[in-house]
Amino acid sequence: MECHVYYEGDDDPDKCTARRLEKFDKATLYRSMGQVPYGVVLNPHAEQALSPADLEEGLGTLVALDCSWESAEAASFEMRGVHRALPFLVAANPINYGRPFRLTTVEALAGACCIFDEWERAEDLLEPFRWGETFLTLNEEPLRRYSECTDSSDVVAVQEDYLADEE
Repeated sequence: MECHVYYEGDDDPDKCTARRLEKFDKATLYRSMGQVPYGVVLNPHAEQALSPADLEEGLGTLVALDCSWESAEAASFEMRGVHRALPFLVAANPINYGRPFRLTTVEALAGACCIFDEWERAEDLLEPFRWGETFLTLNEEPLRRYSECTDSSDVVAVQEDYLADEE
């Protein structure tokens, strides 16, 4: 599973998970949106949830946007590819620990890998982060259930179970 990141550079470089992924040769960073390859674009504004069915559509390529949550507007995600939103997952990073949907770039990429049943790739991506294993532990059940779905509507049904439990 190839991981690519469009890097906007508007966050704290010391806390930037995308830069650390690049440092450890686990993802390729691009500073120009036009250079980003075609793939499954992880986009929180997408109308369809990511599902195992999307693996073939993205040709084994995941694309994420690394930016501050304050600037993560829909226009920021205008990259070529199949746009999909991640379903309910909880952050394990120190800034947003326990907050749903507030994932770092590495958490988003790892979550997508798990949904595509690429658990070893997810563990490899998270390895440079002391809280990386915690992300997989916190989200183990939903990630397993999402990876067993056939399509986006199944994923949404599983997500609705978790959102109902949250309330």
